[in-house]
Amino acid sequence: MKNVLKHFVMVLSSVLIIAGGASAASAEEKLVVSTWGGSFRDLIDESIAKKFTAETGVKVEYVTGGTMDRLNQAKLAAGKPESDITFTTAHVGWLYANDNLFEKLDLAKIPNAAHLVEQARISPYHIGAWAYVYTIGYLPDQLPKGVSFDSWEGLWNPALKGMISSPDFDPSHVIAVAAKLSGADAAHWEAGKDKLKALKPNYKAFYTNDANSQQMFATGETPVQVVLSMNAYYMRDQGVPIKLVIPKEGAVLGVDTMGITKGTAKADLVYKFLNIALDPAVQAQIANLKKGSPVVDNAKLPPEVAALPGVFTTPDQWAHQTLIIDHKLRAEKTAEWRKWFAENMMAP
Repeated sequence: MKNVLKHFVMVLSSVLIIAGGASAASAEEKLVVSTWGGSFRDLIDESIAKKFTAETGVKVEYVTGGTMDRLNQAKLAAGKPESDITFTTAHVGWLYANDNLFEKLDLAKIPNAAHLVEQARISPYHIGAWAYVYTIGYLPDQLPKGVSFDSWEGLWNPALKGMISSPDFDPSHVIAVAAKLSGADAAHWEAGKDKLKALKPNYKAFYTNDANSQQMFATGETPVQVVLSMNAYYMRDQGVPIKLVIPKEGAVLGVDTMGITKGTAKADLVYKFLNIALDPAVQAQIANLKKGSPVVDNAKLPPEVAALPGVFTTPDQWAHQTLIIDHKLRAEKTAEWRKWFAENMMAP
């Protein structure tokens, strides 16, 4: 009996050693995500990564930086990638794809992708993680009498002379709007050049980032902005009484996306991460935290979040409240647009 017991203890000890070794190996394994820093890094960590680590035991680490800085670094690191997954904007994701920096996605390995809305199916290489809009935000108590924003045309009201701002790093929003109001689209943006120049007197400044946008609103320097919806809701939560509107032409849609970094050796884990990112409960959590739109059609949002302008939860909203700039076109035209805008709109 003693020999049998001794043998059992030895076998059990071996099992525990093997299991312990496997746990240690899992704990040492990591998945590296390239993303923006600050609140967006925290958003991914709190919603997607937390669930991923709980289910796999694999830790998530981050490489952070600006959108274009990370693209340039990825080009330098081609063949020996620093990350396994890359978060970037939809149009810059096309630049990654064009430079062969993304793996082609196998959506069969992402079951939750069956619920992706059409507007989040960006390319064979990258898909949406969440969505937002750039639209008109304003401080009601500083809006001149008679000004309204039922249409984007309201930005051109002479009463707004020296009162508005928009981002200096991406003029595509107002370029697309001016083209639309001129009877064209972003592909034929030149049709809106005169319309854009007519807006110049209404500009007070151009903001360089979200923090700068917040400062200009908080001080009242530019009480009307073409603003990122998620940033506007953050400011509102901080006590800045911003009102956001969706003009009849639609708000300019933005989609932040996920792609598999070319050369990753952890494809199975990456697909697990992407599937968790599209889990309806995770998508609802992201919407609650950032006040953006879920990119799957089965996420259930609290009524007060679903009711916010720029948060889309129905096919009708996606179809009729968005003004979409073709993402591939935007990638191709960004440099040209920035150059023209700097020379014709931002220069004194």
